[in-house]
Amino acid sequence: MSELIITPKTKILQLIEAYPQLEDILIQYAPAFKKLKNPVLRKTVAKIATLQQAAVIGNAKVEDLINHLRKEVGQDLYSGESTIVYTTQKPGWFSEELIETEFDAKEMLAAGEQPVNQVIADLNSMNSGKIYKLVAPFLPAPLIDKASSLKIKHWVEKVDDQNFIIYFYKEI
Repeated sequence: MSELIITPKTKILQLIEAYPQLEDILIQYAPAFKKLKNPVLRKTVAKIATLQQAAVIGNAKVEDLINHLRKEVGQDLYSGESTIVYTTQKPGWFSEELIETEFDAKEMLAAGEQPVNQVIADLNSMNSGKIYKLVAPFLPAPLIDKASSLKIKHWVEKVDDQNFIIYFYKEI
């Protein structure tokens, strides 16, 4: 029996390895998690994504998700606060003319590669006052969190369940 305590910072892969029975429960709770069945996404995204980020991807409250999973394995209820907020409304800094670089991560992900290092390197070398456009097949919450820690603003535009456009802006 595993001793992993389920928290918002628990990695998806860590959770599934410790409690394999929770994979189907996670998928039932939020159908967006069906993507975990894809071995490429499991190898890349599930390795770095936390339950807090997964809750955002699945459009669920992190506390509800954590408590649902904890209940299944007999852990005490969680009462913490969620702190991650993603910008989904078009911000004042956005302008098509400011887009300096565009990158579609779908091919890289399909090949089993993780685009985080590529995108962060691109963002670090991006000119101030410019926008980086990222296309992804899901909300790349860990990447957005990393960019935010570098003081790079973002805007998430959900096209549909399989297409997200994330605009990153480096202030002047």
